[in-house]
Amino acid sequence: MYDPRFLPICKEDLDELGWDYVDVIIISADAYVDHPCFGHAVVGRLFEHEGLRVAILPQPNWRDDLRDFKKLGKPRMFFAISSGMDSMVNHYTAAKRLRSDDAFTPGNKAGFRPDYATYTYAKILKKLYPDVPLLIGGLESSLRRVTHYDYWSDKLKPSILFDTQADILVYGMGEKPLKEIVRLLKKGVPFSSLHSIPQTAYLAPKGQIPTTKQWEDMRLYSYEECLANKRNQIENCRRVDIECNKWFQRRILQDVAEQTVVINPAYPPLEYGELDESFEYNYAREPHPRYRKRGNVPAFDMIKFSINTHRGCFGGCSFCAINAHQGKFIASRSRESILREVDLITKMDGFAGTITDLGGPSANMYNMRGRDPSRCQKCARPSCLTPKVCDNMDTHHHELLELYREVRNHPKVKHLFIGSGVRYDMLLQETDDKELIRDHEEYARELIDYHVSGRLKVAPEHTSDAVLKLMRKPSFTLFHKFKEFFDDECKRIGKRQQIIPYFISSHPGCTEADMAELALETKQLGFQLEQVQDFTPTPMTIATEMFYSEMTPDGKPLYVAKTPEQKRSQRQFFFWYIPENRPQIRATLERLKLGKIGRLLLSRSAKAEGKEFFPSKEREENEEYRQREQQKREQRAVTIVPQKTGDKGRWENSARKERRAAQFGEPRNDRREGRRDDNRERRDFRDENRNNNFGNGERKSFHSDRKFNGDRRDSSGNKGRNFRDNQRGNEKRNNSPVQFSSFRRGK
Repeated sequence: MYDPRFLPICKEDLDELGWDYVDVIIISADAYVDHPCFGHAVVGRLFEHEGLRVAILPQPNWRDDLRDFKKLGKPRMFFAISSGMDSMVNHYTAAKRLRSDDAFTPGNKAGFRPDYATYTYAKILKKLYPDVPLLIGGLESSLRRVTHYDYWSDKLKPSILFDTQADILVYGMGEKPLKEIVRLLKKGVPFSSLHSIPQTAYLAPKGQIPTTKQWEDMRLYSYEECLANKRNQIENCRRVDIECNKWFQRRILQDVAEQTVVINPAYPPLEYGELDESFEYNYAREPHPRYRKRGNVPAFDMIKFSINTHRGCFGGCSFCAINAHQGKFIASRSRESILREVDLITKMDGFAGTITDLGGPSANMYNMRGRDPSRCQKCARPSCLTPKVCDNMDTHHHELLELYREVRNHPKVKHLFIGSGVRYDMLLQETDDKELIRDHEEYARELIDYHVSGRLKVAPEHTSDAVLKLMRKPSFTLFHKFKEFFDDECKRIGKRQQIIPYFISSHPGCTEADMAELALETKQLGFQLEQVQDFTPTPMTIATEMFYSEMTPDGKPLYVAKTPEQKRSQRQFFFWYIPENRPQIRATLERLKLGKIGRLLLSRSAKAEGKEFFPSKEREENEEYRQREQQKREQRAVTIVPQKTGDKGRWENSARKERRAAQFGEPRNDRREGRRDDNRERRDFRDENRNNNFGNGERKSFHSDRKFNGDRRDSSGNKGRNFRDNQRGNEKRNNSPVQFSSFRRGK
């Protein structure tokens, strides 16, 4: 039964509307939730607002005879694909384990979206409808618009445009480019000629790139050059990162095989209030009724009574993709638009008086911008907060405070909580402006007094200054100051509230010693950590390229925990309080010779005895300690980070080589050559026997005795020790009444 509050999703809906065609079909890997926090709903309503007939095809079945892709017919203009949530992050954990749930699917059930959803859907559409133009967008496409490292396949992949052969890619928050595409198509401009629209990308034949006087060009290393040299790939990422943070950007060109990926610059940042339209379309603000029997959509339940105030973040964390997708410049909704949404939420079914969040990527960046816009237009800093807060950034919170008060005083609102993460480094900004200091303190007090649901989220991410520098995060000493203020304020108002810090392990540059320091500092602050995770390399971030290349953006070698054992060894320090972890942690600390940290971390009485040691504070206050720690870190880095040597540029651990030379003497080349000759003889002998066994047309079974196994000899003609051991093992197994499956398989 068709519900007029929603866009059509099946043939029956089209028949009830009396439509014999649709202009655009949007395919989404998320369930259809008609709400401004879901990209497919925003795009669908935008096209509807532009006068187009739009249908949505949510989570089509790609495993059967593809009937879902055929039921709505062929669109008059184009297909549009949005994966919604990144399909690989949705499917797999940081350890590459398959998840058993999907928050964007009814009933929280997994299995309703494919891996690499955009690619899978595009491949199907190109096969079924090769003559219909294809537009791709959303998070998955936006973050794969250039050559990128794919963590889940452990490969360097070309632009998603090349893999899908889509006609156009819209990256970032796409309202403006989508409107321009529709405007030009209505004028009769062919889809194949849409090459001058900002914030879009397309493929052009190599050497036939359309010329433009509108933008300057920046050419990246080609995909093939990046495959040949990791240094080229991280240099590409560094340059793209800088370009994404500019007000006026250049056009980016990158060759892939016989084609060139052309990425037009983004639109300038949206002005205050320009964002209102996207949040005020006629949304139903609930999942489609077809899902009622399948259960709730958890992602919708999480944001059902929350309000988005702005987009963008000028924090510039190296592991975060917001800069590449939304940009560092803040685009804010108007106060009037936000208050209208408050009225809508208070009338929704199930609203009990609590608004769960009023924020954005960061809670306290609403309507913040540079005091002098001309300086912002020339700036290419990836972060306005690190290494210190930009002196041009206006970090006053008075507009946000006024908004909090208006929402809090709404007659139907009992509680307004802030669920987004708070950037406490802005509140502790070093400044001589006393009025600004009072503003920051007023915001912090009002936040703690009225808007904490019991737990306040903040993200220090780490405690080590070296790791925090790679992350583009402030010193952990600022967290100490903020926690002290938070505890004092909670005590003053008589509330028992907690501060919940987020931390990351296995970030590029992070070592076991850094994690031991993190465990000690957080233990002494009274935390038993919960909100933690291993670093997950996602496309188009500097941290991901550091993970892939094992070097910093300026080319210096960098330690990266990549194997499951290395990651597990770091992660265990989060959970120092679990008894089963203590023996392994003790062994690791002894190996690293971290006696002082080990004694305090594993002691059950250190706190009662008043014994404390905070490495982050010690580094800030003691210059001698800071220099000594830096020397130790450099020595440790030489041990664990290999150096590139030789004509072929292979990694070689020089420190390990020197230790082995001192212990066993210099390696003798003649021995190595002798071993190589022996290996050649054995290979020749095996090949000869293999030819004798199979050359007569007889087929040998996998378990049959092979002649060369019985005659495997070393260079002196004697049967090897391994052979005798294997013979004894075979006799034991033959005498045993139990035959294990591994033996039957021939392992």
